[in-house]
Amino acid sequence: MDYLVFQLYGTLASWGVPATGEIRRSATHPGRSALLGLLAAALGIPRSDESGLAALAAAVRFGVKQESPGVLIQDYHTAQVPSHNRKARHRTRKDELAAPRDRLNTILSTRDYRCDGYWKVAIPETGDPDWDLETLKAALERPRFPLALGRKACPPAAPLAPRIVQAPGFRSALDTPFPALTPWDEPYERRLLGIAPEAAYIWEGEGGDIQPQEIRHPYDDPLHRGRWQFAPRVEYWHQSREET
Repeated sequence: MDYLVFQLYGTLASWGVPATGEIRRSATHPGRSALLGLLAAALGIPRSDESGLAALAAAVRFGVKQESPGVLIQDYHTAQVPSHNRKARHRTRKDELAAPRDRLNTILSTRDYRCDGYWKVAIPETGDPDWDLETLKAALERPRFPLALGRKACPPAAPLAPRIVQAPGFRSALDTPFPALTPWDEPYERRLLGIAPEAAYIWEGEGGDIQPQEIRHPYDDPLHRGRWQFAPRVEYWHQSREET
């Protein structure tokens, strides 16, 4: 089977999980919602295009190899937002802050980020001519909208370097080697990135050449972007020691 494989590295990343209140946690790896958002941005599908997002979501599934979850850091975040007004439409941040001072409110939150995380992502053949792997590869090479690792403030810090490979399953596809991120030798680069000898493989659906050790049910399958509604899904995990 053909797989589209690409890498994600960032000085900062934030992979959202269900959040209530003032604390916004981050998962250790990109989930389905984050990866669909990344692809949609590359393809130029706006958040308002619900039918386009639904068609993309129905066509693709993902596998992730967590080489390094990165170092967890937290940011105490303050932001000013105007009071809710159904008649007002704020197209830019400048429009929001132009509201009268007595209608501006301050939101306080603590947000988690992953620093120097490194992941590989694989997408198997879609079977959908509108979203074939060549189309997705071309979009990741020349994205229509800026790409982000979870949040807009977290751009990729290295090329995604997408390529199409043939593999019997997710594990072989995700083990595809990529060029070094630094000029140093491989052992030193692994220490810099905090890459542990044991890697985690996470995937949806049939794994092919890998069997699950654990099954999880994250709430990150988008139902409606505008209302921020998500459904649970089945996610398979396998951890094993890498040969170095």
